[in-house]
Order: sequence, then C-alpha cells, then structure tokens
Amino acid sequence: MALATSLASRAFAGPPYVTDDPETTPYRHYEIYLFAQGGTSGVSGTSGEAGVDFNYGAGRDLQLTAVVPLGYVVAPQGGTAASFGRAELAAKFRLLHQDASGVDLAIFPRVFLPAGSARVGDRHGTYLLPLWLEKDWEPWSVFGGGGCALNRGGGSQDFCLASVALTRQVSDALALGAEVAHQTADTKGGKAASVLGFGASYDFSETYHLLASVNRSLDSVPENATFSWYAAVLFTF
Repeated sequence: MALATSLASRAFAGPPYVTDDPETTPYRHYEIYLFAQGGTSGVSGTSGEAGVDFNYGAGRDLQLTAVVPLGYVVAPQGGTAASFGRAELAAKFRLLHQDASGVDLAIFPRVFLPAGSARVGDRHGTYLLPLWLEKDWEPWSVFGGGGCALNRGGGSQDFCLASVALTRQVSDALALGAEVAHQTADTKGGKAASVLGFGASYDFSETYHLLASVNRSLDSVPENATFSWYAAVLFTF
C-alpha cells in the first residue's frame, strides 16, 4: 500500500500533517506525541499504527527525534496481524531563520528501521533526506518541501516525495490547515500516490494539545489508501 505505508502512516510528517516544517523543538525542551493513525485500501484492507513520537531540543537549531510504533493490518478477507512497526531515528537541523533570511529552512535526515513483521511494514531499512521551508504572514503560514529516500529490499525501490501545507491561526488556541502531498512509487511496478488533507490543532494549555487530520486520495489506484486519519495528544514542556 504505497499511500497507507508512507503518506498515510505519517512517516515524514509534521503532526498532524504529512508535510513537515523547519521549526525545531526549543532548546532543552520536549515534545511528546501519543498518536494513532490508520488508512483503508480496497486491495490491502485497513492498516495503521499507534505509538510514541519523542522530540528533544538538543541545540538551539537541533532537534532529535525517535518514534516507536505498534502496527496492525486487517486484510479484506478477515486476516489480522499486529507487530512492532518501523521505528524511526532522526535529527532536524535548522539552517536559516525567517527574521534574518526571509524564510525558515531545515534538513531532516531520517532512518527507518525494519518492522517486526512484513505484514505491518518493510523488513529493511530506509533512509530519507528531505528539505523543508516555511514562510509566515500572521495569522497565515505556508510550509513545504520534500526529498528522496533510499528504499532497497525485496520489491521496494527508491522514491521521492513533495508536499505543501497552508495553515491559519483562527484563535489563540485553534489552528486549521490544508495540504497536498505526492509520492512516487515505492515498490517495483507500484503507482504514485497523491492526497488532499485537512488538519487542526487545539491548545488546551502550554502543556496539553490535541491534533487531528484526515486525508483523501486524489487518484483511483486501488492499492493506495482512499482515506486516512491521524490523531494525537501532544505534551510540551
């Protein structure tokens, strides 16, 4: 499932969006997401994962990230599987600041480890090097970018992705946004995937936040997820 195992699984996401942004976790602060997500496909059924997305501000322009998910698959014929998903290790380096250069710019190299079972994810490593930019015009923000991945093993192949998101701060607590994302095929003989998504975030306090989004496929390829969703509780301190 090109979309359900990549875009829909938020492998390259800036929660709650598929699109990431160049902002790093503040120095010596933490961002911890308790998340759940899923997607549906006419060919492969329903799949998703839940887990912890941990981020630490290790420097003034350096964020360290670790994601530990538990994945599941429910096949159309009724078979199910659950196992540890593809854990991630990453480091975001912010290279430019908007107040000095007009845009924020960061690179976010990521390593995806093999899944515990081939039913819930690839059994080989994947290495992604994306570039992300952002420009703000209060109360609006636009951010986007993309990159390519080394994804070799079994029937997999290297792929590239690109996305862009537009958000608006509706109130002090609520932000709404929309995005478009595209990824080339990540399997031999597979098809490219594109989605249109809508997201929201709500700040209950400086510590507790709620994030959610839904995506809809823009193509009619049956193996791609037709619908996907993401929800998370974020703790910042």
